[in-house]
Amino acid sequence: MALNFVPLQAMTKKKDILQQQIPQVNQGNFDQLALQVFQYQAIHNPLYKAYLALIQVRPATVSTIYDIPFLPISFFKTQEVRTIHGEQFTVQGKEVTTFSSSGTTGTTASRHFVQDVNFYKQNTVMGFEAFYGAVADYCVLGLLPSYLERSGSSLIAMVDHFIQLSKHPKSGFFLYDHAALADVLRQCQKTQQPTLLIGVSFALLDFAEQYSLDLSRITIMETGGMKGRRKEITRQVLHTILQDAFQVDVIHSEYGMTELLSQGYSKGKGIFYPTPTMKVLAREITDPFAVQKNNKTGVLNIIDLANLDSCAFIATDDLGKVAVDGSFEILGRLDSSDVRGCNLMVL
Repeated sequence: MALNFVPLQAMTKKKDILQQQIPQVNQGNFDQLALQVFQYQAIHNPLYKAYLALIQVRPATVSTIYDIPFLPISFFKTQEVRTIHGEQFTVQGKEVTTFSSSGTTGTTASRHFVQDVNFYKQNTVMGFEAFYGAVADYCVLGLLPSYLERSGSSLIAMVDHFIQLSKHPKSGFFLYDHAALADVLRQCQKTQQPTLLIGVSFALLDFAEQYSLDLSRITIMETGGMKGRRKEITRQVLHTILQDAFQVDVIHSEYGMTELLSQGYSKGKGIFYPTPTMKVLAREITDPFAVQKNNKTGVLNIIDLANLDSCAFIATDDLGKVAVDGSFEILGRLDSSDVRGCNLMVL
C-alpha cells in the first residue's frame, strides 16, 4: 500500500499539538478537536485511510462528528491499526507497548499498538478523577486474577498505575488471597479510608461467597465478564448479589476494552458516563452508517481522543442506548459477534 507522507517535522508537530490539546478537552470543544483528530488520522493512519477510500468517503467532506466513519473493531484482530507519527512509529518499527485482549477458545485476540503508554496512563487518571477525585487519596485494591495471569492487559496497566499513585501502604493486587483482602477491607472500612475495590465479576462473586462484610464505605467496582469461570448472569443480578453480601447501596462499573484508551464509569444502575476524552454515539443495527436516535437501541460507536497512536473512531459490537446527556447503557452484543473475554454482561 502506497503511503503519502508529509515532512517528518510537520507530522511530529501536529501530533504534539493534538497531544497537548486532548487533556484540556471539554464539552464545548470536544467536537472540534475530534474533527482535527479525524483529519489527522485520515491521512496518517494507513488502514483507516484505506477504509475511508473503500467506503468512498473523502475526509474533506466530513464537517461534523456525525459524518465521521467508524472503523469496525474487528480490524484490531487481523490488522495493524496504527497512526504513523514519523520515523519513531513506522509500520515496521518496534512499538513501545502492545495491549492485547484475552480472547476465548477459538477466537483471535485483538492487538492495540501504543507508542506513548505514559499518555494512556495519564489519561486514565484524568478520567477516573473526573468522577471519583484524586487517585492518591484512595487505597486501591485490584481483584483481577484472570488479567494478572496473562500479559498485555490494558486494565492491569491502568490499575497498576493507580496503585503506584496511591499513598496507602496496603494498596495492591490480590490474586487469590481473599483472606488478606478481607483484612484490608475491614481496616479501611473501620478507619473510613477512601477505598476502591476493582474486580472482574467472577472474582468478586467468588469473594462474596466466602466473605459477607460491611463494606458500606467502600467503592466496589466491577469490570464485567465471567471469562468462562462461571455462568453468565445479568448485571442486575450480579449487583444484587454483591450489594447483599457487602451491604452497599450500589455497585460501580467500568466500561473499557483493549481497543480503547478511555473509559466509561457507572455509579450504579448500569448508567455509564464517558470520561472527558470519550464520546459515545449509536448507529442503527441494520445500517452501520446511519446514526441512531437518542434513547433507541443501536450499536455503539466510540470517539476516543486518547487513541492518537491507533484509531480514535471505533465501531464496537456492543448494543446499547445513548441518552441526550451523553450517558449510555450496555444492552448486550450483536448476535454475529464473537464472545469477548472482557465483554460486559448481557442484560
